[in-house]
Formats: sequence, structure tokens, C-alpha cells
Amino acid sequence: MINKKILLGFLPALVTLSLNAATISKDECTKKGENFIYAGNECIQYKKFSGEEEGALNIIVHGTWNEGTDTLARYAPFAEDLAMRTDITTIAVALPGYSQSSTNNFPSLSHNGVESLGAKKEYVEFLAQLVEALKTKYKAEKITYIGHSAGCMMGATLTGLKPDLINNIVCAGGIYDIKKEKPALKNHISIVDVLDKVNKNTKFVLVYGTADDISKPQVTKDFYELAKSKGLNVKLVEAVDAPHIDLDMTTESKDAIEEIVAE
Repeated sequence: MINKKILLGFLPALVTLSLNAATISKDECTKKGENFIYAGNECIQYKKFSGEEEGALNIIVHGTWNEGTDTLARYAPFAEDLAMRTDITTIAVALPGYSQSSTNNFPSLSHNGVESLGAKKEYVEFLAQLVEALKTKYKAEKITYIGHSAGCMMGATLTGLKPDLINNIVCAGGIYDIKKEKPALKNHISIVDVLDKVNKNTKFVLVYGTADDISKPQVTKDFYELAKSKGLNVKLVEAVDAPHIDLDMTTESKDAIEEIVAE
């Protein structure tokens, strides 16, 4: 959901084709080492930064970048910062088609000819398998999900599809009603379609940037009011003058993450 013109001109050193992103078997994935995990028939690369608090895990999920972008080059420093701030083990994942993650079942989120892949139920179900695999591997009882843009949209939907998987979610610059934004996508899914199934104990933080011209502030404000009306535990955070890009890395977002994991 990030404007391609922005991406092409932004930090070109990070936008590199991942030559290894292709079909990778489970055995091949295992041989790649500690920073890879096989979930949902995909070999996913990730970066982990350890914290001392036991039983908790922060998982960062990026949004739509140009196909082949090394997203971990960008998100690993963010994950390291959060691990130090929260003292909780923090993981940044590279979704299929990014960094050295596979494309066994799914292409990148920006693959030509594929529209709003993150709003397809099968992709959200894959994401659930990934979160579950990480949760099991690191023996976590409490999951805090941090998502930006498409990563936010998918994580929000996940709270309804798998109500007991995520405990906290910090959602920056997302879309919450894909059919309202793109009426032609009748077979796609977003949180409004599963809102009544969300666990009332799940804590939501919704972050919007006043300068975001991709996910307009009103989109987040409208969903905040809807979530409140449904009795969800939801907080609204404004990042003044923040554009769409890096909205999850703003001071306002980081402060909100620290607060929600401390509660």
C-alpha cells in the first residue's frame, strides 16, 4: 500500500533484488540456519533481538515494498531498538518475496497482476501460521504484533480470524475495510468482516499520521469509533506531521508500543 514512486526514490541501497527468494523446501530452509523458519509452506527469513522478559514476543510485520526489497535491512534496526526499549525479544520478519524469504505459495505483496494480496484470506491464514510458528519456537505466551500499512491490515484481520493468537496489536497506517476502499474486491477480507469475532481482551493501538496521504487519517479514526462501539479495547494515537512511510517507527508509535507491552 506504499506508493511505488516513494519506494523507488527512497534509500535505494535497501531496495535490492533477493536472488535467493524462490522455491525453498523445508529441508533447505532448516539448513539455512537460525534466522529462517518454515511456516505455511514458506521459508521465512527474520531477524531476532533478544530481551530478558520471558514468555513475551514482539513481531514486526512490514507492508508493501517493491518486489525483492531487502526489508530486513530496514526493519532489523527498528526491531533491535524495540527489544532494548521493551526488554522483550523482538522479531522482524520478511514476508514472501522479500529479503531471502521464499515464494513457494505467494509472491511479494507488490507482484504485478496481484491486487491487495494482504486482503486475501489465504494470505492472512499463512500469516497466522507464521505467527504461531514463531510463538511456539520462542515459547511465547503473549504476542505483541506491530504492523505497518499492509502489515497492519493483515494483523488486524488476524485478530478476528484467530482471536486467541495475538494479545496486543499496534497498527500503523492501515486499511480496515478493504471493500469500502476498493469495492471491486468482493472476495477479499479485512477486520470489519470478522470484527464480531475479535477477543475483547485483545488490546489495539491505532496510529495515524496527519501527513499520511496513503492511509488517510479519517480511515483510522472511523475504524477507531467502530471498534469502540463494539466494546474493543482500543486506543488512538496521532503522529503529527508523519507521512505514511516509517509511520510505525515514529516516536509516537514507539511510545505506544512501550506502553502497551508494559500494561
